[in-house]
Amino acid sequence: MTEVAATADANRHTLAENVMGVITGVFIASFGLFLLKESGAVSGGTAGLALLISYATPVSFGLLFLLVNVPFFALALWKKGLAFTLRTVLTVAMVSAFSYLHPLALGIGQINPVYGTLGGNLLIGVGLLILFRHGASLGGINILALILQEKLGWRAGYVQMVVDVVIVLVSLTVVSPWVVLVSAAGAVVLNLVLALNHKQGRYLGRT
Repeated sequence: MTEVAATADANRHTLAENVMGVITGVFIASFGLFLLKESGAVSGGTAGLALLISYATPVSFGLLFLLVNVPFFALALWKKGLAFTLRTVLTVAMVSAFSYLHPLALGIGQINPVYGTLGGNLLIGVGLLILFRHGASLGGINILALILQEKLGWRAGYVQMVVDVVIVLVSLTVVSPWVVLVSAAGAVVLNLVLALNHKQGRYLGRT
């Protein structure tokens, strides 16, 4: 028992590791969202909803992303506990903040939509992996996907993929079919990153 406990302690993330992990995950994911926004692409989850509304209204993506996640904070508190919820609220707020910072720091005038959409989704997937492994998420559908994986054994990536495809199809009312097609390919890339890498028991680090 002592040996098992020692192994568990060795695999536990330190506070510094969690802080750096969350900051890194948020930065990578937020930069991926920035590429999507600059490409005029859409996405799934609450980020996709925020992007769609930002294209149709003058409200900024950062504010919308924070607002559409609010109902999911209650779900996180109910099913995942206070610590996870607080980390998720923090990461969502940080993504919103970075969404204002990236355009100020990077003067990107034009970006190839295929490159921006596929590359952006790849970065979002990597950022989510880092956040998941440090006990946080970007809120919204990610929370629901993680709960279903833990309770029913459904892969979080596959759950997210189904929901994302539905949201991308709805985006036909806002953007062109070509953008939707490229965005759908991007959604597949993002969720394959999660499905192939986020498996229970594969990663030993714990918060």
